[in-house]
Amino acid sequence: MPEVSYFCSMQKIKKNWEITHNWQLLFIPLGIIGLLACGYFMAVLISPTTFEDITYEYLFTGITTIIFAFVFYAFTIWLFKKLQSKWEVAYRWELIAIFIVFAITGSLSARLSGPLMEYINLTKEATSPWIFWPLRILAVFPIYQIVLVVMGWVFGQHAFFWKFEKKMLSRFGIKLP
Repeated sequence: MPEVSYFCSMQKIKKNWEITHNWQLLFIPLGIIGLLACGYFMAVLISPTTFEDITYEYLFTGITTIIFAFVFYAFTIWLFKKLQSKWEVAYRWELIAIFIVFAITGSLSARLSGPLMEYINLTKEATSPWIFWPLRILAVFPIYQIVLVVMGWVFGQHAFFWKFEKKMLSRFGIKLP
């Protein structure tokens, strides 16, 4: 009997997330990992620095991580309802993929801007902060555009992100075919 129950619950998951192929199930654990990671980072940020026992620190971090992850989950589901029709996305699992791409792209482009700045000999120590930070922020923009399309392709959402990219660049006066 447990096999029948497992099959029924898997069918419910597939139906709920509009999954048509088994490989699309990959986005569900990736989404859960992302929610838990965000919850953990927030828990660490608000964690008191003084715990008498390390057990209390672990307990606080664990409970807070789960609470934040749930809040992020509720917010994400709310966003799904708002964005699925606006972005003209056919399946709910695609929204998970799109959110993952945006998360990776933002973090990766900010991370890659550091080595780019060093490559052109602009370091934080040798350059005025009034020059360094605006240039670094400007460096993030082209990196973001490239990484967005590449990550969209990796996660099977190239068409969505290419359309998104053209729309974003058109707002800056750059027209792509």
